Amino acid sequence: MGLKDFVQTRRDNAELGQGVWRRAHDRFRRGLDRFHQILERVEEGPLLEALVPAANRLADLLPQVREVAASAQRLAPSESTDIPASPDGRYSELHRTLSKAGNAVAQCAEALAMLRCGGACPAAGCSTAESVERRITAVEEQILEAKRLLRIAQAPAAAAHEPPHPTSRSLHGVRRG
Repeated sequence: MGLKDFVQTRRDNAELGQGVWRRAHDRFRRGLDRFHQILERVEEGPLLEALVPAANRLADLLPQVREVAASAQRLAPSESTDIPASPDGRYSELHRTLSKAGNAVAQCAEALAMLRCGGACPAAGCSTAESVERRITAVEEQILEAKRLLRIAQAPAAAAHEPPHPTSRSLHGVRRG
């Protein structure tokens, strides 16, 4: 471990703790790293050019995930694998959403690996990069939902009646029109 890694680890420990919020952040970061490792092996050409902007969108979400996790750590500190208790389950729901975002990033990497290896798109007639794009959109929706849940957790009285984010309606069983 070099000095840079040591300093980053200390910063992560200070901001994110060692509990569930840190784990959710790290899961997201590992999925993002894996996505970029697979992207580096995609051959030069139109496919790579189409995927780079999508990969950048995904990478731009990491600071947002870090901010949500750090804010959650300040609000409900966690130093173990136990999700902090709350009477209405707001921390459980926030953690669940962050975990889903991390899983969705891993699915993005999986879709990219399938694309790279020539895997077929499950839906008839869809373009190959479309499955990666759909999964990136799902990650973005999860992050929007996590930010909404964090606002509710920070100011429960004011935000209790805040509706789900318009692009995250699918997370609540409402179909987009």
